[in-house]
Amino acid sequence: MISIKQLSYALAVEETLHFKKAAETCNISQSALSTALNELEKQLGLKIFERDNKKVLVTPLGKSVLGQARSILLKVNDLQHFAETQKSPLSYPLTIGIIPTVAPYILPKLLSALNRQYPSAQLNIVENQSHLLVESVRKGHLDAAILALPFPCDGMLSLKFWEEDFYWITLKGNQYAQQQEISSQQLKNCNLLLLKEGHCLKDHILSACHMTEQVKNQSFSATSLTTLTQMVLGDLGSTLIPAMAIEQLTSQHPSLSVVHLDEPGPHRQLAFILRPNFTRLASIELLIALCKEALNQHTK
Repeated sequence: MISIKQLSYALAVEETLHFKKAAETCNISQSALSTALNELEKQLGLKIFERDNKKVLVTPLGKSVLGQARSILLKVNDLQHFAETQKSPLSYPLTIGIIPTVAPYILPKLLSALNRQYPSAQLNIVENQSHLLVESVRKGHLDAAILALPFPCDGMLSLKFWEEDFYWITLKGNQYAQQQEISSQQLKNCNLLLLKEGHCLKDHILSACHMTEQVKNQSFSATSLTTLTQMVLGDLGSTLIPAMAIEQLTSQHPSLSVVHLDEPGPHRQLAFILRPNFTRLASIELLIALCKEALNQHTK
C-alpha cells in the first residue's frame, strides 16, 4: 500500500531534484529514500523520476502523480489539524510568510501583542519575496502569508486587512521638499531610487506613478527600504516608501522631508493569502485583528 512517507519523499525529490539533498531534508538515509521510491514506482507501475549519476528529472506522468500527491498530503495535513478548529484559536503552531517591505514595520508590535494576549501561541515567521511566499503557501510549506496587493495569487483565498499610500522622502533642500503633495509628473524630474526587481513594492510604485521605464535602468539595486533611505541621506536621490514605514525610517533624520504622493489611492493593500480549504481560519482572523491593532499605532 502506498504510504504518506513515500509521497513525502517523492515531493522532496521533486523540490530538490537531488536524492541526497532530499534524503537530508527527510532526515533519512539516501538508500532508504531510494528504496521507498523504487517501491512506490513499483506499486504505481510507472516511473516518476528519470535519474542517473548527474541529474534527476521528473517524467511527464510523474508530474501528474506528484500533483496528486501534493493534494493528498495537504488534505492529510488539514485532517490532522481538524481537531484544532474545535479548540481555541492559535492553540496550534502557525507558520506565516511575510514580505520584507512589511515585516520590519509590523512584526515588533504584532509579536509583542501576541505574546501579551496569547502567551502560549507559537508563530513561526518566514520573510521572503511575494512569488516565493505564494508558491510556499500553495505547496503547504506555509500556512498563510502577508502580501501587498495587487499581486497574482490565483487559487488562493485573499483576506484584505489594510490599505495605505506612498510617501516621497527627500532631503529638505530639494525643490519639491516643502510641498504637501507631489505628483508623478514632478517625480519624473527627480532621481528616484527603488528596490531591485523581484520586490513587489517597486511594481506598485511604478503603477501608482504611471511609470514604466523611468527607473528601469537605475544602476543601484537595493534590497531594503533602510538602504534606500541611507542613499537618500547621502544625497544620491529620493525614494517612495509606504505609510507604515515613515516613522521608523525618518523620525531620526531631521534632514529628510516626507511628502504625500498625489495620485489616486490606496497605493497598495495588505492581505493574508491562504489555501481555500485551510482549516484554521479563526487563527488567521485573530492575527488579522492583531495586525490592524499594530498598524493603527503607526497612524496615531
